[in-house]
Amino acid sequence: MTALPPWRLLLRGAREREGRSAHARWLQLATVARDGSPRVRTLVFRGWADGAVLDLLTDGRSAKHAELRQQPAVELCWLLPKARCQFRLRGALQALPGDEEWGARQRHWHGLSPSGRALWGWPEPGAPFDAAASFPTEIADNISMPDHFLLLRIALEQVELLELAGHPHQRRRWRRDGGWMEERLNP
Repeated sequence: MTALPPWRLLLRGAREREGRSAHARWLQLATVARDGSPRVRTLVFRGWADGAVLDLLTDGRSAKHAELRQQPAVELCWLLPKARCQFRLRGALQALPGDEEWGARQRHWHGLSPSGRALWGWPEPGAPFDAAASFPTEIADNISMPDHFLLLRIALEQVELLELAGHPHQRRRWRRDGGWMEERLNP
């Protein structure tokens, strides 16, 4: 594990101000569709793999998986309303060696609750709705991880923080290629 970039402490503090609220773990992922149009969806933060590398999970049958294979660059937006701030995280999907990826996926699969795993037992995301299809509420601990349970490991290259409290708002940026040195920006 590398040293923590300075913005990580600010993000942790902002998330702590959210308390036990579920939305403290929700962030929006922006990708580019095959036709070049933008796509945004909300995912759940699953943890840090390294100082500036975060983990998200997805269903491999979803459109975002194909979009990321075509264009691995992403931007994430993490709005933390009680802290009155927004983190904008820019980076790219990180490819992992097969054994390392499989092991990380296994750790995440076994770290989910049975109800958390249930989503991967549902029918294909975005397909036409079938009223007869099964939508389980739980997947037991002894059930094997499905092939479409995928890890999105995002290596961050740039982080911006927009603090919405006070006048004027405050905005800062950190870049990996600049040694994560803080830059002040106009809001």
